[in-house]
Amino acid sequence: MVHPEIQAVTFDMDGLIFNTEDIYDEVGGLLCERRGHVFSRELKLKMMGLPGKVAFEVMRRELGIDDSAASLQEETDDIFHDILPARIETMPGLERLLELLDSLKIPKSVATSSHQNFARKALSHFDLEPRFQFVLTADDVTHGKPHPEIYQTSAAKLRVNPANMLVLEDSLIGSTAGVAAGAFTIAVPTRHSRHQDFSHVQRIASSLDDPQILSLFG
Repeated sequence: MVHPEIQAVTFDMDGLIFNTEDIYDEVGGLLCERRGHVFSRELKLKMMGLPGKVAFEVMRRELGIDDSAASLQEETDDIFHDILPARIETMPGLERLLELLDSLKIPKSVATSSHQNFARKALSHFDLEPRFQFVLTADDVTHGKPHPEIYQTSAAKLRVNPANMLVLEDSLIGSTAGVAAGAFTIAVPTRHSRHQDFSHVQRIASSLDDPQILSLFG
């Protein structure tokens, strides 16, 4: 497939930079268990990639629980605070790709549906934030994914045409946002999302150092 010149790269975070989708399984399971429900695969997929407030509204609707989205978010943040340091890991291929982009002086950013406090905590755990030009979170946009706003904003801040920006995403909702923004979008599905339909993206990779990605940079 012919591809444009890639002048910048924007990374999703959860499930793409970190294994936080695995941790979400544990957190979601505990949230639901406390309320007499099961955090099913179907519910997880409906929530995956959405901004926290929207995701928890989905949980409220699907399970018929009375807790507000804000209280569910606060409870989730507390659980994450306790278990994150022992559970969080970077995803395969991340360091190799970052080193390549650093060597080529290609600017890069993070665009995540997570909130700012959580994103900065996760990135700082591995001292990753300084390696990106900036981090965009759900707190920085009006419309969350799958709306393209966060990737349109990223391209504008990186001063590149969206068509010359590579977006790396692991979920259907996130990759939909990348494509809608006009970015060259590659899906890197995990076990949580690999069954989703990624026919809309330009490429599908098995990891962040897959040749499908690395070949874009010679």
